[in-house]
Amino acid sequence: MNNRFNLIDDPWIPVADVGKVSLKALFSEKDYRALGGNPVQKIAMMKLLLAISQAACTPEDDRSWEQLGWQGMATHCLDYLDKWHDRFYLYGENPFLQMHAIEEAAKQSFGTVLPEVSTGNTTVLTQSQVEQCFSDADKALLLLCLMAFALGGKKTDNKIVLAEGYRGKINDKSKPTSGKPGPAIAHMGLLHSFCFGEFIQQTLWLNMLTQTDIQSCGYYPRGLGIAPWQNMPVSEDCEVARSLKSTFMGRLIPLCRFCLLADDGLHYSEGIVHVNYLESVVDPTISANFNLTKAKVLWVNPEKRPWRELIVLLGFFQQQSSGFDCLQLKVGIPRAVQCVESFAVWSGGLKVSSNAGEQYVSGSDDFVESVTWLSCSSMGKHWFQQLKTEMEAMEVVAKILYGCTSAFYEQQMTDGGHHAAQSADQFWQLCERDFQSLVDSCENLKNLDVASQQRHQLRCRFADYAHLAYNQFCPQQTARQIDAWAKCRPNLTRYLKQQEVV
Repeated sequence: MNNRFNLIDDPWIPVADVGKVSLKALFSEKDYRALGGNPVQKIAMMKLLLAISQAACTPEDDRSWEQLGWQGMATHCLDYLDKWHDRFYLYGENPFLQMHAIEEAAKQSFGTVLPEVSTGNTTVLTQSQVEQCFSDADKALLLLCLMAFALGGKKTDNKIVLAEGYRGKINDKSKPTSGKPGPAIAHMGLLHSFCFGEFIQQTLWLNMLTQTDIQSCGYYPRGLGIAPWQNMPVSEDCEVARSLKSTFMGRLIPLCRFCLLADDGLHYSEGIVHVNYLESVVDPTISANFNLTKAKVLWVNPEKRPWRELIVLLGFFQQQSSGFDCLQLKVGIPRAVQCVESFAVWSGGLKVSSNAGEQYVSGSDDFVESVTWLSCSSMGKHWFQQLKTEMEAMEVVAKILYGCTSAFYEQQMTDGGHHAAQSADQFWQLCERDFQSLVDSCENLKNLDVASQQRHQLRCRFADYAHLAYNQFCPQQTARQIDAWAKCRPNLTRYLKQQEVV
C-alpha cells in the first residue's frame, strides 16, 4: 500500500526527440515538440493531458480561451497537479485510475491486453510481437490506453460484478459476457483527429473546449464533469459511474476497464459501459454524421490513409458539407487560424477485426496516422476548394489505373481484381510523399501563376506514379503481355491538360 511512482514526478510520457518525461516536466517545458509512441498511445495521452487541462482551467467562452493562452493553461495545470499530487501515484492507497475492489478478478499478463503482442497460441511472426518486460512507466502508459482503447472479448473477468443487481456483465443464461470494446475504438477502430500546434503545450491549448462548446454540442448533458482521479467510481453503476457516462470528462477518461496493477500482470474486468455513436454520442475527436437514418463515423482504414480523408474532415469550410462533423477540428481550427501562424491536422487510430465478440488485430489491420501542416494566412474556402478539386482529380486517376490494370488481366483471360486493387493502393502510397507539397501549392494565393505551375508539376509526378504502379503489376515479358500492356496503358492526357484553377 506504499505510495510510489508518481506520474507527476516520474518520467513515463514518451516525447519525440526527448524520451520519457513526467507530467510536471511536460507542463513546465515548452520546447517539447510532439508526443511519441504509436497512434493509440498518442491519442490516450492527449486525452489525459486534455482532461488535466480541462479540470484545471476550462474557459467559459472563446474570449476567455484566448486570454488564457497556452502559458496560462500550463501554469494552471502545474498548480492543479500540485493540489492533486497524491492522486497520481501508480501504486498505493489510491492508485491512479485503479480499484482495489477488482483484485478478485483473474490476473492477465500485460501482453494479453496489448493488440500488437502475440500471446497464447497466436503465431509470432516478428520480434516486436514478443511480450517484453514492463517497467512502471510502461505499465502507466498501458493502463491509460486500456481506459478508452480496450479490445472487446473474453479476456475480461466479468464474473466480478461490483454493483449489486447490475446485469451488464451477465447474459440471459446468467453467465459472464465478453467485455465490450472501449468507446474510443468501438467495432472496427475509430479514426481520431486533433489540431496540432508547434509544441505540445500549444497543441493542448488549441484542443481545449470551452464551457460554451461543451454545452452547445449536445453530446454531454451533464457538462464538463469531474476528473475520475478526483472521485473514482465504486462500481459499474454507481452515481459517479452514471455521471461519467454523461460528461465530457467521462469521454476523455471513460474507465471502460476496471484494473489493478500487480508486479507480473493486472487484474482486469469490464468497467463503465458508455453509449456509442448509434446513440448520437461520440468523443470530440471522432468524425460523425448524425444526419442519416443510421449514424455513420469515419473508421480507420490502412488501405485509405487518413490524409485522404482531409476533405471530409474539413467539410465545415464549405456551405454544403459532407455531413461529417469533428467537434475537435470544428472548434480548434478557426481558433488556430486567428492565433497562430501554422498548425497541423493529425489523424490516426488502430484498425481491428471482430469475430463472435472477440476483437483482435489480424491480416491488414494496423496502426495508421497522418499529419498535414496548414498555413493560417491562406486558410479559407478558396484553398479548400482548390485542394478538393485536386483530390477529386487524383481519385479519377486511381479509378483509371484500377480499370486499366483489370483490363490488362482480362486480356490474359485471368481475374485481375486483386492486382488492380494493389496497383491503386501502390499509386496512393507513392502520392503520399508529395501530399504536403500539394497542400502548400493550393495555399499559395500571393502568386497564382506560380501555384498553378507547381500543381501542374505535381500532376505530372502523380501521372508518373500511376504509370509506375501500372508497370509494376502488369508484366511485359511475353509478346502477349506486351500487346495487352500497350492496349490497356492508362491514358492520363485529360488529367494533365485540364487543370482547373478555382
